[in-house]
Amino acid sequence: MDVEHDIWTEKYRPKRLADVVGQEHVTKRLEAFIKTRSLPHCLFAGPAGSGKSTASMCIATELYGGAWRGNFLELNASDERGIDTVRNKIKDFARTVPLNGTFKIIFLDEADALTKDAQHALRRTMERYSATCRFILSANYSSRIIPPIQSRTAVFRFAPLKEQDIVDALRAVARQEKLTTEEKALATIFTLSDGDLRKAINILQAAAIIGTAVTNESVLSVTSRADPDATKKMLERALAGDFAAARETLRTLLYERGNAPEDIIKEIYSQCFTVKTEDRTKLVLLTTIGDYEFRLTEGSNPLLQLEALLAQICLLKQT
Repeated sequence: MDVEHDIWTEKYRPKRLADVVGQEHVTKRLEAFIKTRSLPHCLFAGPAGSGKSTASMCIATELYGGAWRGNFLELNASDERGIDTVRNKIKDFARTVPLNGTFKIIFLDEADALTKDAQHALRRTMERYSATCRFILSANYSSRIIPPIQSRTAVFRFAPLKEQDIVDALRAVARQEKLTTEEKALATIFTLSDGDLRKAINILQAAAIIGTAVTNESVLSVTSRADPDATKKMLERALAGDFAAARETLRTLLYERGNAPEDIIKEIYSQCFTVKTEDRTKLVLLTTIGDYEFRLTEGSNPLLQLEALLAQICLLKQT
């Protein structure tokens, strides 16, 4: 199995809207537009890896079939974010006659990265070429899109994918690639992905390079994520007032497993919500973690700051 040149996120990208994972509330509305071939300008808003780009490509393939590439222009607004992009590339494509259809589709990925001037120029372009072109704008933060553009689009909000949706998709990929996967490994991939299916598949592919048996250890090794179980034990020991044991676990994470200090403190933050302690203690924990995370970003000594954090947590036992 050659995974080095095999990009699984493209290989397993759905070809139909009905196959887009976990966004039925969006795909049903879009299918109604496709059925009547009366697609409006659209704004796809939601977190990364939730299916926005895939949905736009599915719309094009269902409308135009094999000729979809001639009627579909994809631009990444974070790379081409200036007003010249709107004046040149977008206008040149929008003014040409559609092939095998009544309109073309321009997909602007990460449209929230467009400058304000570019967005105002885009607003006028959307009006002028609406007879021959439809715009689909994708944004992680719809609030960064100017109100005049939002008022000209139908807004579709994509939700973060649930654990079962991501795990089912990973199992389907694993079956096709003849991998064996541990349930704990799949759960860890979901935690690491933060609801981003693209990231989850990339993690699975990276772990598959080590071997066809994807384990929790192989997932943690390719992501450089601090071991959640070890971090939780360290936090529990600190909350119990056992500084020596917590410090020993910290040094294991830093020097034996090679975890970055920033990754460790992020994992401590994640484990705050899983440890059994009073809500008031968790509030103090979060405040303290925030202070020490800031110190790390400012360039303070990582070992000194992490040990000081554990000491502060141990002192909570005495209050």
